[in-house]
Amino acid sequence: MFTDESIDAVGVEPQWRKSLELAQESRGCQTRAVHTTEAEVQSFSTTTSSTQMDQNHISEEILIDNDRPVSPGLREFLQQVEDSMIKELAKNAKSHAFDGFQVNWEDHNKTVSFLHSLQHPSAQERGLQVTSISWNCTGSVIACGFGRIEDGDWSKEESCVCTWNLDRRGLNPKQPDVHIDVANAVMALSFHPSLPSLIAGGLYSGEVVVWDTSRTEDPVMAQTGMSADTHREPVCQVNWVSVSHQRRGELGVLSAGSGGRVLLWTMQSDHGRLVLCAGYALIRQQVPYSSSAFSKAQANSSVGITSLAMSTQDPDTFLVGSEGGLVLKCSFSAQTPAAVPLDGESVTLKAPVVFSFSQRGGPVHSLHCSPFHRNLFLSVGTDGLAHLHSLLQSDPLLSLRVSDSYVFAVRWSPTRPLVFAATTGQGVVQMFDLGQQSLRPAATIDQNTAGQPAFCLEFNPHQTHLLAVGNADGTVNICHLSADLKDQAPQEIAHLERLANDVTEYT
Repeated sequence: MFTDESIDAVGVEPQWRKSLELAQESRGCQTRAVHTTEAEVQSFSTTTSSTQMDQNHISEEILIDNDRPVSPGLREFLQQVEDSMIKELAKNAKSHAFDGFQVNWEDHNKTVSFLHSLQHPSAQERGLQVTSISWNCTGSVIACGFGRIEDGDWSKEESCVCTWNLDRRGLNPKQPDVHIDVANAVMALSFHPSLPSLIAGGLYSGEVVVWDTSRTEDPVMAQTGMSADTHREPVCQVNWVSVSHQRRGELGVLSAGSGGRVLLWTMQSDHGRLVLCAGYALIRQQVPYSSSAFSKAQANSSVGITSLAMSTQDPDTFLVGSEGGLVLKCSFSAQTPAAVPLDGESVTLKAPVVFSFSQRGGPVHSLHCSPFHRNLFLSVGTDGLAHLHSLLQSDPLLSLRVSDSYVFAVRWSPTRPLVFAATTGQGVVQMFDLGQQSLRPAATIDQNTAGQPAFCLEFNPHQTHLLAVGNADGTVNICHLSADLKDQAPQEIAHLERLANDVTEYT
């Protein structure tokens, strides 16, 4: 019924592929041809020119070819003096007469101008005076201690320490940057020589205090308190000195009191204490002096200290000025016990005096050792004179009239070996230049203080054009010194050396 049959295959081509190819279009775009052009420029050109003159004919041509006629006999004269001139020039070339001489073409004037008048209104209202000032180790901050020197019962009167940063933008002269209240009158101040925020102070009560101005809550870092070791009388001066005999490189506070004691303190900041490590007592019977200077009754009494100075080149030497006009050379290495009864001190007091200078007519208010010569120092006091001394003899080398009244402070310039300044009882500052032939002041600074005294002054050792003066009216004047008062002159050190060596000329 059914049979197998072979039938040819039938193929059908797909239409979707052709329709897809027809739907595709090819498109493109092309920018116009970029046209480029190359061009080169080259230039090479040199010019060489030279001249030469025959040295053998220069002088002759000048003389012969000059339009003006040659003076008669000029050539003969030059030839005649040629040998002697060459000899003199050769001699001058070997001379040392002008060694170190520097020509100064600038026209300097010895002038002083005022930059700031620093005041603390509260202290001025209470009539407090500026008793001491000190620059910090950067030269930018000035500290001022307030108290009262002349009159009044102020043993319990509160005072303060103030500081101003002169480099601060927007300085307010009537608003100190730091204000520290103090329970007693401040008599002496001294900034630490390398830590710019530490200040040592001496008080009327006899206490010694170290403040840290970076501590706003409690600036008192260490203090002596009241004990058997403390001064019994007001402290007149404080200084930072080395105590290397105990700890290498450690600095302590040296304080001098009007009761005749010089005490050296070390700081125990972790306990807030100043600890006595050495002490010296000045007793009249142990002072080298003429037997007629004091009566037997006075010989057993203490020497009232009014001033103190440290030698700048001999760490073992310090100087003391007294109420009776004595100036005494003392030694830290003294071993002789002082002739004082024991009174509970924790150390044995030593007698430090090794030499006594000629006695003055009244209290010695200030002493200062030269920073440029180990043997020279200055003293001033109630006689109105500034005395230039040598450590090698008792009498002064030179005495200069500063004022007809008292002279309260004297300081050598830190940059001019022959220049020093002194303050007077009328508020005037006199600056002297020992290099001048005249002994008159080289400059006079009238502060217009209505005749009130100027008690202290300090040169700025870092910003050497600045001088600070503390006054009885409660102001601290910052003065600007001209270049002639601060820049060292040629041969100035040699002049100072000659002045120190010419001992017999002034005695």
